[in-house]
Amino acid sequence: MASAGSTVALPILAVQQMGDVAVGGLLVAASLGPSVLAAPLVGAVLDSTRRPAAWVAAACLVTAAALAATALVGSIPLAAVFVVLALAGAASPFYMGGFSSFVAGAIPDIRRAFAVDSLSYNVSAVAGPAVVALIAVFLPAQAALAVLAASAAIGPLAVGGVALRPHGRAQGSLWQSVKAGLHRIFSHRPLAVVTASSTFTQLGQGGLAIAAVTLSFERAGSPGEGAAVVTAFAIGSLLGAVVETARPARGRPHVVMAVGFLATGLLTAAAAIDLGTVWTLAAIGLSGLFTASTSAAMLFLRNLHSPPHLKSQIFTVTAGFRVSASAAGVALAGTVTGWGGAATVAAVGVVWVLSAALMAAYPGRGG
Repeated sequence: MASAGSTVALPILAVQQMGDVAVGGLLVAASLGPSVLAAPLVGAVLDSTRRPAAWVAAACLVTAAALAATALVGSIPLAAVFVVLALAGAASPFYMGGFSSFVAGAIPDIRRAFAVDSLSYNVSAVAGPAVVALIAVFLPAQAALAVLAASAAIGPLAVGGVALRPHGRAQGSLWQSVKAGLHRIFSHRPLAVVTASSTFTQLGQGGLAIAAVTLSFERAGSPGEGAAVVTAFAIGSLLGAVVETARPARGRPHVVMAVGFLATGLLTAAAAIDLGTVWTLAAIGLSGLFTASTSAAMLFLRNLHSPPHLKSQIFTVTAGFRVSASAAGVALAGTVTGWGGAATVAAVGVVWVLSAALMAAYPGRGG
């Protein structure tokens, strides 16, 4: 929740304190970018430690401290803010990806375990920005960052209530473990297919907001409908996550992924047809319903194909790939807005359809 909320709070802070939204973008980049680079090492540490909960809790505290320090911008140098946010970004894979690698050992029903994990991500993705938006109506961005810092500080208390069983400890140095993990991701066909397909979806999901705003300008002359489109997708995803948690899909996980990606893609493309605002919001909302079941199936397969001594590393690295792809999706969507809003939204849908097509390479008897 703190991580998701900060992507909204930091640009608001930059506008209020410095009058420059571009600085806000750089602050967000500083808080997210290092996670991709740190992910292999973070995963190797979690795979080798006897006390994974202590590392996850420490990462939560680093995030809390960084957000609290950022709220003091103006009193402390901007350069220092960039440094602390980068440190928080490097620590984030411990709880964004790494923590998920222990879920199967904490909840007996593995499919329900990853459905719950998917629900937690969806709730955070909605609640974090919503809390910031609500606070920003009445108070400056520093107040929102303080609340997010408090949220992150609660993390260690929650982690302490979960018995995280150490993975089978890898032999050799951390560097050897990193090499072994990367080799597994790229050479083990089922894992490579799941990683490629789920990463590719994030190009579409990352570009959805830009595409929605472009569509809104094209049809309504303002960005307001774009925000409603993104909200509809988020609400659909959240409802899908609740259903998935209550009744996890029992089909073959790779089929669940393929069918879910295809449904999301076709519904997103359908939203590009100009049949009115209600149609657009309904189609996008329905497209979001399938993201939780596909996410839970992805996590299940990621767990299935990860050797115990490499599990955390595989989870953190593949989560990092998805973060990078989402950022790339934002950039790519920005470059094709000249096509028009409808074509850009349709292109986002095509990305999801292609992600479904990639799942055809999954071995028929691979799990």
